[in-house]
Amino acid sequence: MNNLISFLVGLVFAIGLALAGMTQPMKVIGFLDPFDWDPSLLFVMIGAIAVHAISYPLITKRKSPLLDTQWHIPTRKDLTSRLFLGSAIFGIGWGLGGYCPGPGFTSLASGDLRAVVFVVSMILGMIAFKRTERFLKP
Repeated sequence: MNNLISFLVGLVFAIGLALAGMTQPMKVIGFLDPFDWDPSLLFVMIGAIAVHAISYPLITKRKSPLLDTQWHIPTRKDLTSRLFLGSAIFGIGWGLGGYCPGPGFTSLASGDLRAVVFVVSMILGMIAFKRTERFLKP
């Protein structure tokens, strides 16, 4: 039952990404381009922030999530060079490819070769990181 609910939540998320234009690389790149700025994704982000700001405090008042026995909320608040480097790599990849992970996976359904190249590259990057992570630990 949890798998079915997870699938349905993911499907709703994917539909939302598609409706918002997040699966269109040129729309994302237009949002990131200061010389030919497309503000439409700003409204998507404002809407998401508003929903989160209202629902998060209400939801976390529960003892546990609906489908788990405990909350899994990160507790680390320190800013590290790894965090900044990872954020920079994410931002550069988002700007160059026009995809971030969720919309990239969602776009695979379109059969667009750019989405396939992005997702394969992302997975290869994850594998490379996992294999080199032990050398990066202090």
